[in-house]
Amino acid sequence: MAAEFEARLRAASLRVTEPRLAVLAALRDHPHVDTDTVLALVRADHPAVSRQAVYDVLRALTDARLVRRIRPAGTTARYESRVADNHHHAVCRRCGAITDVDCIAGTSPCLTASDDHGFAVDEAEVVYWGTCPDCATKDPLEVTEGRR
Repeated sequence: MAAEFEARLRAASLRVTEPRLAVLAALRDHPHVDTDTVLALVRADHPAVSRQAVYDVLRALTDARLVRRIRPAGTTARYESRVADNHHHAVCRRCGAITDVDCIAGTSPCLTASDDHGFAVDEAEVVYWGTCPDCATKDPLEVTEGRR
C-alpha cells in the first residue's frame, strides 16, 4: 500500500514524506476521524511527529484533493481518504458516528441543482442525520460521547 500512497503523492506533485504516508495510512484504516485522532494514530508508529506537522500534512493533502475534509453541522472537522467519487454521509445524532452513503442516482455529481446559477457543479454534499444501529439499542441517557 505504501507504493500506492507514494504514487498518489507524486501524482499530486507532493514530496513523499513519512508524515504524509502515515496520515494517508491512518485515514485509510480509520475514515471520518478528527485531527486529534489522526495525530494519535500517526504517533502510535511515529512518536516524533509533531501536532503542527499533522496539521500541515492534512492541509496539504486536502489542498491536493488526496484527502477530503468534511464538517457536518455542529461537529468538528473530520477527514477521509475516499475522494475518487462523490458520496455522502450519515451522521448519528447521539454518538457522532459517521458512515459513507453511496449516491443513489446517476454519476458525480449525483444531484443536479434545479438551477445551478451558472456554477460548474463538481460535488454535491448531502448529510443524512439519524441514529446509528448501536445507539438505537441503548438508553438515550447512556449515549453522550460524540455530541458537541
